[in-house]
Amino acid sequence: MEPGFAPAKINLTLHVTGRRADGYHLLDSLVAFADVGDKLTVAPGDGLTVTGLFAAGVPTDDSNLIRKALALAGVFRAVILDKQLPHPAGIGGGSSDAAAALRLVGAELPVGKILTLGADVPVCMAAQGARMRGVGEVVEPVALPPLHAVLINPGLPVPTPAVFRALVSPENAPMPDLPRWPDATSLVGWLAEQRNDLEPPALTVAPGIGDVLEALRGSGAGLARMSGSGATCFGLYGSGADAAGAAARLAHPDWWVRACTLT
Repeated sequence: MEPGFAPAKINLTLHVTGRRADGYHLLDSLVAFADVGDKLTVAPGDGLTVTGLFAAGVPTDDSNLIRKALALAGVFRAVILDKQLPHPAGIGGGSSDAAAALRLVGAELPVGKILTLGADVPVCMAAQGARMRGVGEVVEPVALPPLHAVLINPGLPVPTPAVFRALVSPENAPMPDLPRWPDATSLVGWLAEQRNDLEPPALTVAPGIGDVLEALRGSGAGLARMSGSGATCFGLYGSGADAAGAAARLAHPDWWVRACTLT
């Protein structure tokens, strides 16, 4: 992976296992990264320029996670962000951008500092398959067989706080011990037995997510699930050709649709 590539982060599972006294939720999630994402370049100087399909609405001041990450590292560069991922979308776009910026400047920070940027930033630093636990501070690399997928974001606003407020219970079972998956078929079968605990509450906040999941299932996906707190959903297919064909059939004027490989 190129240091300046900021891949989409996909929560293949997302089990909410508790809530700390300070209000932060405890998670247990199997995370994969896509071969679609944003791109960053840096040059001497300071500042942030945003281009690309989803440049609109991305702040370029010190509230941007890229700027916060570089300030935390004590390194300042002029950054150009080619924004190709929708936001906010439940695929860690801003967190992945921040992680890519830190990689580009060679910054090595303790996980406690990185966590101050957001729960997804530690797992995005390595940008490879991982099990993420706690509030995001526990990240264990996991070898995943490549998965052929279609990602769809319907452009629906799904505020994360509203999703957590609609969560019936924060006390849910974690994932079991992870097995070794010899191939994608075995992994998809195992994933089908797991959950995204934020999917049901997100459906109450944005019922249109259900249309995306139904479309993915109708297109032949072996598994369709929401990623993160939404609204992006993913479908898993038996081959790259199957995923590409499904993406073509699922094209919709209001949806961002991409075939990809997850690892």
